[in-house]
Amino acid sequence: MMDNTNHGDMVQRMRLTAGNAKNSLPVSAHVFSETMFNFVELNTKETTMHELELPDIEVLETIDTTDVVDLVVFNDDVNTFEHVIETLIRVCRHTPEQAEQCTWIIHYRGKCTVKQGSFEQLRPMRDAICEAGIDARIIG
Repeated sequence: MMDNTNHGDMVQRMRLTAGNAKNSLPVSAHVFSETMFNFVELNTKETTMHELELPDIEVLETIDTTDVVDLVVFNDDVNTFEHVIETLIRVCRHTPEQAEQCTWIIHYRGKCTVKQGSFEQLRPMRDAICEAGIDARIIG
C-alpha cells in the first residue's frame, strides 16, 4: 500500500521527472507515463463505495444444479482386457493409459468409476458400454 500523506509531492516529482525526460522519450513512452500518473493519482486517493455513483442494476441469476453421479464398470469373467480398454477409449473418450488403468482397477477391485457427470450425460455412455457386453451402471 502507498502512503497517502505525500501524495501530491510524489505525483509532482513524477511529473517533473517525466517532463525533464520528455525530449528523450518516444511518443508511446509519454502516453504510458501519463497513463501511469493518472493510475497512481486514482489509486492513491481514498475512495469509498459511497463516493462512487453506480447505476442500479438488476441481476438475474440462474443456478443450474445437477447431481453428479458415477458411471461404474464391473468386472466379469467374459470380456478381455483389450475389449474393455477399446470400449472405454471409444465410449468414454479415455486416453489409452487411462482406459488401461481403469481396466486394471476393474480387474483387481471388481469395479471402477470410469466417468462422473449428470445422469443425462452418462446414460448414453452406459448404454453403449452395456451394448458392448460389459456390465456398467450409473450409481449415485
